[in-house]
Amino acid sequence: MRRETAYKLAGRKHGSHHHPGSGIAKTREICFKSYPVGQIHQAQRSLAALRGVQVEAGRHERALIVHYNVLDYTLELLEEALVNAGFQLERPLLVRLHRALIYYVEDTQVHNLRSPERLIKQSHEVYINAYAAHPHGDHDDTPPDLREFK
Repeated sequence: MRRETAYKLAGRKHGSHHHPGSGIAKTREICFKSYPVGQIHQAQRSLAALRGVQVEAGRHERALIVHYNVLDYTLELLEEALVNAGFQLERPLLVRLHRALIYYVEDTQVHNLRSPERLIKQSHEVYINAYAAHPHGDHDDTPPDLREFK
């Protein structure tokens, strides 16, 4: 059963309003340090060489806007490849916190997209069967012949 079908059966109403960056097509900005000179153009060529990655100039001269599919790449993977190639990324505290949040969100999204959808009705039956097999309530370990008064 698809997630949308389960939501409809449960009476949940989900509109078509999406938050920016909530889909699998991501648009992120990567900011570089001002040194070494010319690294932004080299990074743009390197990223553009990757299949499925589109790169354009950022809001300022030391930034690049990167478009990618989160199932193919993550921001962490792209930035790690850039750092390993010798590019210098900005590292102020706020930028590092922002990156860490994006890394976590994308990793969680990829994990959720790649995991199989659980079937709601069948999972409910599993819990019912487990509860029925588990001793509960006023279970008495005394053998039946000793429970009766003679």
